Amino acid sequence: MRSLLFVPGHSARMMAKAATSGADVLIFDLEDAVRPDRKVAARKLVADALADSAGSSYARYVRVNSLDTAWCGGDVEAVMPAGPDGIVLPKPFGPNDLGRLDGLMSRSELAARSGQTKIIAVCTETAAATLSLAAKSWAHPRLAGLVWGGEDLSAAIGATANRGADGQYTAPFALARSLCLLAARAAGVVPIDSVFTDFRDSDALARETDAARRDGFSAKIAIHPAQVDIINRCFTPTDAERRWAERVIAAFEASDAGALQLDGVMLDAPHLAQARRILASLGGRRP
Repeated sequence: MRSLLFVPGHSARMMAKAATSGADVLIFDLEDAVRPDRKVAARKLVADALADSAGSSYARYVRVNSLDTAWCGGDVEAVMPAGPDGIVLPKPFGPNDLGRLDGLMSRSELAARSGQTKIIAVCTETAAATLSLAAKSWAHPRLAGLVWGGEDLSAAIGATANRGADGQYTAPFALARSLCLLAARAAGVVPIDSVFTDFRDSDALARETDAARRDGFSAKIAIHPAQVDIINRCFTPTDAERRWAERVIAAFEASDAGALQLDGVMLDAPHLAQARRILASLGGRRP
């Protein structure tokens, strides 16, 4: 999983077109992209899109409305029989909300997929959830990833902006980003970087995505199809990285030592783990 593309759930045309975007995951959105008066009608459009895309090479998730709204239960009930690969949960207040969503999903999940439908949680859209990332484990059998977001968090904490004049995230949002990364790794799931809202600035997107990969993220959300190729490229190891990983693994396999030297550099267990992760990331993309 490298790229996840949000697609408005009220538009059958846009959901069909997104299939050619190259994204590893499509997220059919019933939350922010859909006006309140169109949410009920959008459920059927999303269910139809799920049915039409069954067996696709990309994974199909649905962002439902948050658990504290009047729509969440109906969203889950409408889309689960269509067999989505996962549900995206917005605005949780902590890891206990994963169990609440699990309960809703289990009621209408296809028998053949019992327990298999995954969850990606947007874990920093409330102050309570953001704080919980450092205090509680978010591990859950259905959890596939944690994604952080700064837009709703801005509203939640009363911030007037989440980036400074230099374009970098300000302190509260940099903290939320780091907590998401650490909590995801602690839970053994994919850490997913937030959206970059200026989809016309490809260079800035590439810089931010490179930085996310450098820091340990494995994927990034896209809000426009034009962002997908950049994100995929940034999260795909280069040929040089692949060759380095192969040489590191070969060197350790040929040695019974816990540490060794390669090209004048001392390597030990963390380098071997990094090499294995690089090669693993070149495998299948479907989460």
